[in-house]
Amino acid sequence: MDFLRPTTWAEALAAKADRPDAVPIQGGTDVMVEINMDVRRPAALLDLNRVAELRERSLVDGVWRVGAAVPYTTVIEELGGPLPGLAQAARTVGSPQIRNRGSVGGNLGAASPAGDSHPPLLAADAVVEVESHGRGVRMIPAAEFYLGVKRNALEPDELIRAVHVRPATGPQYFSKVGTRNAMVIAVCSFAVALHPLERRVGTGIGSAAPTPRRALEAEELLARELDWAAPLDPALARRFGELCAAAAAPIDDVRGTAAYRVHAVGVMARRTLTWAWNDHMGRRAA
Repeated sequence: MDFLRPTTWAEALAAKADRPDAVPIQGGTDVMVEINMDVRRPAALLDLNRVAELRERSLVDGVWRVGAAVPYTTVIEELGGPLPGLAQAARTVGSPQIRNRGSVGGNLGAASPAGDSHPPLLAADAVVEVESHGRGVRMIPAAEFYLGVKRNALEPDELIRAVHVRPATGPQYFSKVGTRNAMVIAVCSFAVALHPLERRVGTGIGSAAPTPRRALEAEELLARELDWAAPLDPALARRFGELCAAAAAPIDDVRGTAAYRVHAVGVMARRTLTWAWNDHMGRRAA
């Protein structure tokens, strides 16, 4: 196995162009597990730990640009205000050691349906910035980034540079079901983001389909029927949960049955919407 260790972003792109078969590694919280378990044996590893550009985060034209190597701990400590849904999800990731090493960029690269950052990225309409040495930058909406189980929209010569997320204009909430309270891969997860200025609600479902996905019919229901100045109608919340559950397409596996996941998604959707709506009404009254 070859080991490539660029020190700049330009060197990283050149290395990836020269060796499209090289697997990028940053925190190693996914890649090293697969290597140690002999699930994969890549021909080359592309170590990005020395590429300082990937650890940058900044507010650019009103949008947060979070580098692919910004660790979950930094998301929690520095971005919890503008990106609350993503920060909530980051708090549920592994242990403190994993949160210090793992990153949203790594989660995107792994493209596991169970990745904790995917639902809030979908709910917040995030965009993934990727780049290649020869073709430059592409901006991929999160909803178009996931192609299948552990498959994403990256071309062989592309690397993830950053994720772009607009600051929250309303409450955002994340919920996750696991087989225990900590250090757990999601049985299923759900995120909701209220966008009051646009009078719409964004959703994200995790670990309940071949890819993370939005519940589009549920979003359309709320766009039609929500009264943004009134308390949440319990019947509307129930219907929202039902449509979110219907959007899931899970499987049975060692963590849970498909039937349980469908039920849990519906419950989480109803609860997170209720939490977010109560928060929204509280802000209006303040």
